[in-house]
Amino acid sequence: MQGAVNLGSVLFMGWTVLILQVSHVQPQNLTQENFDLEQFMGKWYEVAVVSTCPHYMQRKRGNPVTVVLELKHVASEGNFTMTASALRNGLCTDTSTDYSLTNTPGRFFYHAARLGADVDAFVLHTNYDEYAVIFLLSTEKPSGNKTTIVKLYSRTVEASLAVMDHFKTLVRQRGMSEDAVIVNQYKGECVPGEQKTEPPTQVFVPKRSKRNAAPCKIHP
Repeated sequence: MQGAVNLGSVLFMGWTVLILQVSHVQPQNLTQENFDLEQFMGKWYEVAVVSTCPHYMQRKRGNPVTVVLELKHVASEGNFTMTASALRNGLCTDTSTDYSLTNTPGRFFYHAARLGADVDAFVLHTNYDEYAVIFLLSTEKPSGNKTTIVKLYSRTVEASLAVMDHFKTLVRQRGMSEDAVIVNQYKGECVPGEQKTEPPTQVFVPKRSKRNAAPCKIHP
């Protein structure tokens, strides 16, 4: 496991590359060096997110729940499956997404038919047993509009203070408010279809004027 100083340096480099190349993605620069797919598989918790899509960020702030992720890969197949489980409005639900592998280790692709968007996913950096920083670039069809999102995965329900502090620091260094980072709240493991007794989180969604742009098409 890397120390806080080294970790901060690595995350800073990854985030700098992300900002500079968001419009012209260079896979060889965005992905984890010597990425190992099998070590990346298994259980993760999505503990923090930040995105360029205001609609997405507003919706996430309304229900900042930790998403439980299960990644599975069959060695003979050219894709892996991510099952995401989360408590939404008092009900535990799950969704499954097939990510196609690419010729670049650490880069994956899927088409979100419901949203009409192609999504490139990059593992910016991971030490496999503690955290992973994921960059998603969503391209709407046929407009070509692009939306980016960065997610912080953790093998435990909470990321270490070193990881989270550096994540927030990098946001401030790019001229964004620390409030832009959404830190998810862990509400326990859930079984899809199981109703929780706790009251659902009230999500505030303001009315949009006719001149407002349509919501960004990005994966939940």
